[in-house]
Formats: sequence, structure tokens, C-alpha cells
Amino acid sequence: MIITGGPGVGKTTLLRSYLKILGSKDMKILAAAPTGRAAKRLTEATGLEAKTVHRLLEMNPILGYFQKDEHNPLACDLVVIDEVSMVDVPLFHSLLKAIPEHAALLLVGDADQLPSVGPGQVLSDLIASNALPFIHLTEVFRQAASSSIIAVAHTLNQGAMPKLHGYGLDSDFFFIETAQAEDALATIIDLATRRLPQKLGLSPLNDIQVLTPMSQGIVGTHNLNRELQERLNPVVENSLDRFGVNYRVNDKVMQIKNNYDKDIYNGDIGFIRQIDHEEGEVIISFDGRDVLYHIATEMDEIRLSYAMTIHKSQGSEYPVVIIPLVTQHHIMLQKNLIYTAITRGKKLVILVGQKRAMTMTVHNNKAQKRWSLLKDWLQWGREDSSF
Repeated sequence: MIITGGPGVGKTTLLRSYLKILGSKDMKILAAAPTGRAAKRLTEATGLEAKTVHRLLEMNPILGYFQKDEHNPLACDLVVIDEVSMVDVPLFHSLLKAIPEHAALLLVGDADQLPSVGPGQVLSDLIASNALPFIHLTEVFRQAASSSIIAVAHTLNQGAMPKLHGYGLDSDFFFIETAQAEDALATIIDLATRRLPQKLGLSPLNDIQVLTPMSQGIVGTHNLNRELQERLNPVVENSLDRFGVNYRVNDKVMQIKNNYDKDIYNGDIGFIRQIDHEEGEVIISFDGRDVLYHIATEMDEIRLSYAMTIHKSQGSEYPVVIIPLVTQHHIMLQKNLIYTAITRGKKLVILVGQKRAMTMTVHNNKAQKRWSLLKDWLQWGREDSSF
């Protein structure tokens, strides 16, 4: 079964209730999500120990295959997967092979978010096929209804222009209008490094995340990371230059690919704790766990993450999100992209940029088409019992 819907409609509450009932029946339940951060959120929401899908399937990093499959299935009665919009076709195929015949599968996700980085559009195709029972939650509940973040996200998702101005001082959403991208850059840097930390007592490294549509441009990740690094972690004697980037002790960084040997996955956030040029090693702390990287061979897996692309933020949530919205990024201003960015913020979302850029976003519902036969195969399977 599939549970889908936007923010504030009760997906987590419904899932928690299901699991409480099924758990009381002594069912063996396994829970997972595509990324480490999403798995951690699932654990916090349900009380179940959740893993990444790769860990659930026991990826063998040396041989490059999953140890759980149809010949060595998972020991369970129910598998729960959250953030299914991020799951691509190959991973979903491997997951299905590992689920025993007697077990059930419960999929939870928001089909209006960005599709997976890998091939396919699994969640959208499963829903569109009508081959599986699904629940589409639409009612925003009272507690969530008071959130301007959720109201703006749903309005944007419906293809309408959200309210940008006139919010009270206690609002959780603001739009700061700037004339040019250069003005947006200055405002974002000031918000992230001075205004928000001073006014709200926030940690600029742990509580505030800048999310941007692109890597290039004045308010792209490359330039934003340079500017934020200079303000938050000025030059120190012990630093490292790699691939045109200067890395420093205490820098906020992100893993950009799955590393099964280190048990660190795409999107995981850490902090550089030590740079040892003599040994050619860097130590990075991920959630309190120190992980060693060899400078010569492994630093290409690391990027500065004071700012990150919206795509890299999938499956994560942050207390405060700042999003540049400028016409300079016009080729990326798609409804599902900005919708995904806005729904990453838990307590406060601030858009900085041009109103015209939001207008372009609202009217751009032409996300790049993905060619997939999954929906058709599922429909054929329903019609042909020999399929």
C-alpha cells in the first residue's frame, strides 16, 4: 500500500498509528529510507530502528551487490519505506526481490517532490498505474494549518501564486525582495551569519541551511560556499586545497556519493576535525563518529555544504532554510523544485530574491519528462493474469 500527500496532512501520524497496531500483533517490522538523514527522521517519528535501504539489503561493498535477495530474503512480516520519491528503479527492483512472499510492503512519500536522482519515477508510476492501493491525504490538519510554510507549499503545488508579503513577526515564512542577484547574495550572507543567529539564538552551522537551485551563478552553491566559509570559518593555517576548493578545520561538508566501506552515504553532513598533511589524511565527524579520508583518493567525495543544491537536500529537514530565488536561475525554476526546498524547513523558511522569479516558478510545471514503462507494465500485469 502507498500513503502519499504533501506536508501537514498526517502521513507520519497515520504511519505511526499503523505501526503501533501492527506491532501489538507481534509482527516483525523493518523500516528504511533512501538516505541516512531520512532514516534518522523515520526512527524519531516512529520509534522503530530505521536503516538506509542499502543497509537493509546488506550491500557488499567489495563485491558490489546486495546480500539480501530472493534467495536470502529479509526476515520480516512488513517492510516500511519512507521518502519513496527518492527511490530509483534499480534500487526498488532490488528491494522487491528481497521481500519474502508472505510479507507486506508499505510505501510512504510525497509524489509532488523531486523524482529520484537515479532512473525512473517509481512513486509517481506506482500511483498512476492504479495497480496498488493507495491513500492520498489532502486535508491539512489544524496544527499544521497555522503554518505559513505549509500554506505556501500547498499553494505553490496547486499552481497558484503564494502570498509573499504581509506576514506577522511570528510567522514561519518570509519573502525578502531584492532587485538583483548581487543584493540577494548580500542579504543571504547577512541572514545566515549575523541576523538570524543574533535575533533567534541559532547556530549558523547546525540550525541554518542555504538551499539553492543551481551550483553556478552568484547565488549558486560554489559562490555561496566561498562567501559563507569566509564569514563562518575564516582562513586558518592548517588548510587543504583540493579541486579548486580550500578546505579548513571546522568546515561544514557533505558526502556526495554512497561509501559503503565507511558507512557514509550521499547527503550525509559532517565537520572537518583534523587535516594531517604528513599522513595525507583528513578526519571528518559525522553525527559524532570520526571517519578517516585519504587526501589523495577520497576527498573527491566531499563538498563544502554551508550551501547545497535543493536536489541534495531531498530526504532531509532543517530548522531554518534560506532559499535564493532569482531569475538568473530561470532554467531551474520549476514548481516541484521550489516546493521541495520550501518543505525542507521545519521552523522557518526565508525566500530571498525577485518576485518575478516566483512567478516564473508558479507557471513552470514542465518538469523534464522521464521515459519509463513501469506504469504500463503494472497496468498490463493487472489485465493479463499470465504476466
